Amino acid sequence: MTDGQDRVVLLHGHSRTALSFRKMQAALEAAGFATLNIDYPSRHHALEALAEHIHPAVTQLAAGIEGQLHFVGHSMGGLLARVYLARYRPQHLGRVVMLGTPNGGSEIADRLKNVSLYRAWFGPAGAQLVTRREAATDALFPPVDYPVGIIAGNQSIDPISSLFLPKPHDGRVSVENTKLDGMADHIVIGASHPWLLGNRVAIAQTIAFLRNGRFSR
Repeated sequence: MTDGQDRVVLLHGHSRTALSFRKMQAALEAAGFATLNIDYPSRHHALEALAEHIHPAVTQLAAGIEGQLHFVGHSMGGLLARVYLARYRPQHLGRVVMLGTPNGGSEIADRLKNVSLYRAWFGPAGAQLVTRREAATDALFPPVDYPVGIIAGNQSIDPISSLFLPKPHDGRVSVENTKLDGMADHIVIGASHPWLLGNRVAIAQTIAFLRNGRFSR
């Protein structure tokens, strides 16, 4: 890495690992970005604790750079980016791309939040994914004042979860609930939630937004 090189922090979704971002990571590096693909224990902590978990690695990446520091988050990873940036905004913050992030919450979490199996698997962060957030959770997400581009999917491979979601949706999050007040751009592509971060169109659009602050049309 050179000091003037732009760097990208990659934050995977709930119950995923850094391996889920390997295709996106390779494409970003081929496009000239340095990357930090972080594994974090998504099932075991609330979002505010996860922000503390990733802080040392992000701080080390951001140290002494002259280029910009971007963030790309899939699903809950986008919410983690918002929580982190509200607490530890880096001096050279660039742009943020969210893929299938439930900025407005998920109706599936609404339905399942009191189910013991859901609570056991999704942990403390799962309770923060509902559409009607408690005041303490809502305070974690102040208005964004940095460039955010949002990629939503409109295809589903899960017929059961589709019963709970308003159309269009990606099988986990409705397109409407990916939107965010103050976002710079929003685009919908033909992909389902689990495959958004490896979708070739999503990857190309992520690179376009990081470079130009807008998606390609």
